[in-house]
Amino acid sequence: MTLQALIVLLVVTGCFGYAAWTLSPQVARRIVAKSLLRLPLHALLRQNLERVVRACGGCHCSGCDQGLIKRDLQQKAVASSAQPLPFYPRKR
Repeated sequence: MTLQALIVLLVVTGCFGYAAWTLSPQVARRIVAKSLLRLPLHALLRQNLERVVRACGGCHCSGCDQGLIKRDLQQKAVASSAQPLPFYPRKR
């Protein structure tokens, strides 16, 4: 195996791992993080994995009525200042 093939293998493996971690559901990330915490890891990596394990279950996106942003907006009366949107004719 040449050095170039080894470098490409490391880069592709790293990209695959990053994509799999980012695109996987939170439950799967939590399970993987719990299993990785059993290994002796660097303190910084261990801290990040513990944060993933402790992460709450998704009520922070304002996608439902439970979200913090919608809850804050419901509590405060927000005055909407609607402004007209100007359209300019295209130059010919």
